[in-house]
Amino acid sequence: MTNADALADLYKRQLLTDVIPFWLSNSLDNEYGGYFTCLDEAGCVYDTDKFIWLQARQVWTLAMLYNTVEKRPEWLEAALVGANFLEAHGTDGEGNWYFALNREGKPLVQPYNIFSDCFAAMAFGQLYKATGRDSYAALAKATFHNILKRRSDPKGKYNKQYPDTRPLQNFALPMILCNLVLEIEHLIEPSLVDDTIRYGIQAVMDTFYQQGLSVVLENVTADGRFSDSFEGRLVNPGHGLEAMWFVMDLAKRIGDTALVKKATDIAVQLVEYGWDRKHGGIFYFLDVKGKPMQQLEWDQKLWWVHIEAMIAFAKGYLHTGDERCARWFNKLHDYTWSHFPDAEGGEWYGYLNRRGEVLLPLKGGKWKGCFHVPRGLFQLWKTMEAISAKQQAVVI
Repeated sequence: MTNADALADLYKRQLLTDVIPFWLSNSLDNEYGGYFTCLDEAGCVYDTDKFIWLQARQVWTLAMLYNTVEKRPEWLEAALVGANFLEAHGTDGEGNWYFALNREGKPLVQPYNIFSDCFAAMAFGQLYKATGRDSYAALAKATFHNILKRRSDPKGKYNKQYPDTRPLQNFALPMILCNLVLEIEHLIEPSLVDDTIRYGIQAVMDTFYQQGLSVVLENVTADGRFSDSFEGRLVNPGHGLEAMWFVMDLAKRIGDTALVKKATDIAVQLVEYGWDRKHGGIFYFLDVKGKPMQQLEWDQKLWWVHIEAMIAFAKGYLHTGDERCARWFNKLHDYTWSHFPDAEGGEWYGYLNRRGEVLLPLKGGKWKGCFHVPRGLFQLWKTMEAISAKQQAVVI
């Protein structure tokens, strides 16, 4: 990867002069607090509902940049706009985080989705670093412990599945715990950090990664086996690729070079499996047996899938020097940069059809907010700097 310096500069500029200004200019609700995430192509608000996980993600993003890039007052002030709204309106009486609120902060959707809690823990963990405010640390810790309590039954009373007929484990929570545990490591006891790391690695790499199929499944049976059902055959290549860079970070944290290599090998398997050889890009969903999909959007090309894949291969190359990572990174960069960023309106389009044409011109909505693009650009910027430094050290 010979152009690491130029790529680092590209990602840094896109983050700091395009993406973050887009959200700061268009998303803050200065009347009721929190953020508008439903933004059209030009950044105009087209719906005022507020989704907790996107509110928390934006708080995390702004606080993270304040903590790691530069202590710009406007970033912290904007993070507090979201944090104050979340503190005032975000939870039910038992500390569970709602999924959606109206503009004023009244609940719209019950706390069925544990990822609201996951991103709230991340957000207040970063805010504690930024402010030293003990209430933020307490909220992050309480939320994390609540997540662990709900881990075996995340949806609880909101689960619409009939009990015991086909009990399945879902990949998303173990995956996110691999990242969340490092985000709030400074707030929880070391033994719990270690236990959570072990759980996350085992679940991702030994349970949901199915070696015989060479894919990461979205759902497996309660005892970790393949389920020949719609849910059991489901593969989301982007989820698996995102998880691989989480695992790489954990592997570096515990000094396990073999685990880094395994995560790199799995990332290559996943992108080779998920790549659309006719039109380019990574499919959103696939059926591991090639059967018809429930998900009608299966062949769309999504922003987060591609930037998370880029991170996985950038980190894989940094840690291993594997030329497969360099080749796939370059291919993904070329596809992503020629399809998703909007040079005129700012930020990125999120949803393309299979041919790579813009399907929805929105810049934010119920699922897309100020998170995957800025986090991805930050990760790519810093990883490219690390690659460049490593290359220069070899030359010297």
